[in-house]
Amino acid sequence: MNETGTPAVSSPRIIALANQKGGVGKTTTAINLAAALATSGQKVLLVDMDPQGNASTGLGVGYDARSAGAYAMLEDGARAADVVQSSEVPGLSLVAADTELAGAELELVMADRREYRLRDALAQIGADYDVVLIDCPPSLGLLTLNALVAAHSVIVPLQCEFFALEGISQLVRTVNSVRQSLNPALKLDGIVLTMYDRRNNLSELVADDARSFFGDKVMETLIPRNIRISEAQSHGQPVMNYDTRSSGSQAYQALAVEVAERLALGVAAKGKVR
Repeated sequence: MNETGTPAVSSPRIIALANQKGGVGKTTTAINLAAALATSGQKVLLVDMDPQGNASTGLGVGYDARSAGAYAMLEDGARAADVVQSSEVPGLSLVAADTELAGAELELVMADRREYRLRDALAQIGADYDVVLIDCPPSLGLLTLNALVAAHSVIVPLQCEFFALEGISQLVRTVNSVRQSLNPALKLDGIVLTMYDRRNNLSELVADDARSFFGDKVMETLIPRNIRISEAQSHGQPVMNYDTRSSGSQAYQALAVEVAERLALGVAAKGKVR
């Protein structure tokens, strides 16, 4: 932490994956970006802050295997290092969404330092990881707020569908509000276009609209609609473990390279969001 109490930009880099709209590929991106970064040699921790626990399931951790996890960090003051589980992907660890996490929103309302619980829990992990990815729930409640306060930056998965751009403006306002009041270091790392279908003109229109408004904040890598991605999740695996030659696997590996380059090079935005 720096003197202002905000996360210091050092190892690890903490990134929240957030979008209050459900079904946009947020958790899918969290799982597969984490796995691709780990496969490329990064030490990665994925924190599942979504009470649905899909990121945990997608890495093969069933409900019966989830002991202390994200809830224990938020409610019991557990450190991240005490609740980490290994995954089948070398270099990728997980803090699972334990079953009690669904009640955390209500329980945190009257808690001391309610917005800082996750940041406090992650403060001690030091150089154990290069990157921490936080999979946020599809809402802008206290769980997502904890993630935004703990993070250095945000990546927003954006579905290439009608109405997709409407919801993102609210998230950008939330990011700006958190930056002003709770975490001055927070910034928008990028927007990932998901479920892209080259056969569908609407996908191209959404991509063009996103790039015209957000400029270089939109990642160059497009995540396609790909059945292998869904199949992999049903088997509790990242897509690169399930079918490394599929278009979905190749896209997430390319996204990992782009994210790593942006973090190292500090890519500046030319669009309207700074």
